Amino acid sequence: MSRDPVQFGIRNFGYAFGEDQDVAQVAGDYVDDPERIIRWGYRTFHRAPEGVTATDLAADAARKALAGADLAADDVDLIVLATSEMPEYPHWDSSAALARKLGRTRAQTLLLTEGCASGVTGLGVVAGLMAVQPEINTVLFVAVNRVSEFHRNRMKVNNAVHSDGAVAAVLHRGHPRNRWLATDQFTDPDLCDWFRTDYGGAVAPVPPPGWTSTIAPAGHERVQAHFDKDPRRLGDFVDLLNHRVVEVIEGACRRAGVDRDAVSHIIYINDSPDAIDDITAPFALPRERSNAALAVVHGHMGAADQLVCLGQHLERGDLAEGDVVAMAGISIGMRWYCTLVRV
Repeated sequence: MSRDPVQFGIRNFGYAFGEDQDVAQVAGDYVDDPERIIRWGYRTFHRAPEGVTATDLAADAARKALAGADLAADDVDLIVLATSEMPEYPHWDSSAALARKLGRTRAQTLLLTEGCASGVTGLGVVAGLMAVQPEINTVLFVAVNRVSEFHRNRMKVNNAVHSDGAVAAVLHRGHPRNRWLATDQFTDPDLCDWFRTDYGGAVAPVPPPGWTSTIAPAGHERVQAHFDKDPRRLGDFVDLLNHRVVEVIEGACRRAGVDRDAVSHIIYINDSPDAIDDITAPFALPRERSNAALAVVHGHMGAADQLVCLGQHLERGDLAEGDVVAMAGISIGMRWYCTLVRV
């Protein structure tokens, strides 16, 4: 049975992207083996110009979303910012900085930092806040990714080309379209060190002499070391990774009170097309019912992936009224997550 305490839907979207970069042309600037990157299937990604921060991208997307909904920043009851990269400053609340950029002098804000998951699991958090705060009717929800190239090499974090972009969604209580149905998530805490950034935090605030993100070990090396570079164990774990995505989608379906066969589209992280096919296969969904075509032109925008793709699928007419869309993925933590939306 569904225990949906609130009803809210996505009323409008806004986007902001870095400048388009051709993967084949620039991969050699990031790695010694560019052909390996090109084989992933990405064609382009977005790279923000020097001086353009995550908060700048978030504010740009937010203004577009508000304008499209004919709203002002003062009409919003809650501003949520979901981020998946290094913040501009430590000991600093970028959700408050976003509210300031939008001209709010007093606002309820929320900052979410669960990596790539936060742009999806955050919708469940909003549902909880709406349930206990009936005065919240309109929410500005922004997800942003802006790679700090000092800290990370955008082509060596994992098997994805990391990209700079933001998406803003205007959420409204009682809105009948693009309705939130349920959110489910879980972590495997034993794997929480995978893909971490080793320098810049309290344990190691300064990198050793000569260190740069360009020459730093790739993120997958920590994964391989965990399994002693045993191909069989690695292969088994890849299967488990994908099985857990299915598991978390099924968990969201149970929370929403819908059958898994009701899922008509899956929007995964902006991974390679082959990796996305592996996720949709257990649901017998063809590639066109996924975000594979959008992933290769946007790159992996962290927390912004799924909402960007949902908005653009809606704008392109790929989704019909009543469709159930699963926005799912794997994030640092390691965290598996899914939010269901009914168009």
